[in-house]
Amino acid sequence: MEDRIKVSIDNGVADVRLNRADKMNALDPAMFTAIAETGIRLKQDSSLRAIVLSGEGKAFCAGLDVERIAAVANGDSLLPFADLDRRTHGVANFVQHVVWIWREIPVPVIAAVHGIAFGGGFQLALGADLRYVAPGTRLGIIEAKWGLVPDMAGTQLMRHLARDDVVRELTYTARTFSAEEALAWGFATRLETDPLASALATAREIASLSPHAIRAAKRLLNRATACDAEDSLTAETMEQAALLGSANQIEAARANLEKRAPNWSNP
Repeated sequence: MEDRIKVSIDNGVADVRLNRADKMNALDPAMFTAIAETGIRLKQDSSLRAIVLSGEGKAFCAGLDVERIAAVANGDSLLPFADLDRRTHGVANFVQHVVWIWREIPVPVIAAVHGIAFGGGFQLALGADLRYVAPGTRLGIIEAKWGLVPDMAGTQLMRHLARDDVVRELTYTARTFSAEEALAWGFATRLETDPLASALATAREIASLSPHAIRAAKRLLNRATACDAEDSLTAETMEQAALLGSANQIEAARANLEKRAPNWSNP
């Protein structure tokens, strides 16, 4: 897996880097598998507090490897390693899972995006909770250029970030757009000259807070995008009731009152 993904963990912050710089971290079968396996492993790590997802080299991720497109042109299967008709991972098929897993991971995920993020690479960034994007980055929903549609959970994720007409225009035209446009439309959280350094700084800030509270917040915010007001308000109450008087909530109160660093217990 190291030849496609590099992972280092320090004080609860996982630094996850796509590691195929010579191909702008394009998604080939090995990269799909490595991302999925990494996501599953991190999801199960109770010591984690936050994750930063980035790409080595000149780009975040160029999207589907052009060799797979060439295979289709020659009459072969686009993704012979994945049965797109099967819901193999809950609500998702395998390629959707590669993006959706970052929403299912119980801690915040920050994508540090630079260079280019096209197609599947753009959708991978959408799977993160936050996106810090470098000025000069080019992004695009380019699937229509290849006679395809965004099918890695992009249609579900985009609709919660940008206006419907913006999503439709970009999907229908397959045109690329700038980091500044991404910020204006809601795809980027903020522009950062060094998005990786900024993302790691935010991740460390998140990691300093109660892990139970942060995980509860992510569950609530994930749920709020897919439920009505009554269900959402009930969920808020349930999460808060579980936190009130818990070990980490008491520790948060004591640490603030005593003006010291908290000593958290793992979820």
